[in-house]
Amino acid sequence: MLGDLMGMMGKLKQTQERVAETKKRLQTVTLQEASPDKALTVVVSASREIREIHIDDALLNDKEQLVDYLIITLNRALAKAGEIHDTELAAVAKEGMPNIPGLDSLL
Repeated sequence: MLGDLMGMMGKLKQTQERVAETKKRLQTVTLQEASPDKALTVVVSASREIREIHIDDALLNDKEQLVDYLIITLNRALAKAGEIHDTELAAVAKEGMPNIPGLDSLL
């Protein structure tokens, strides 16, 4: 029993380390999203940080459209980044879970 507990504790520590490594790696994974006419593009990391914003000069003359494009494009990019982030971390966490019958159906 004590051996099983020690084994689980070791596995938990390994999982925590892998989660930390995955979070660090996700900071380097980037994706790009653009407005429909490509006048605005944003680059975000999978850790949901905005890295770059590129705005076509013509768009600078229309503040309302610029704001609309920023909101729509950033929200789409951050949503995609969030999906990648959550999927990657869930996979690492699931690998580190002890094999308990029936637990998969709860996750």
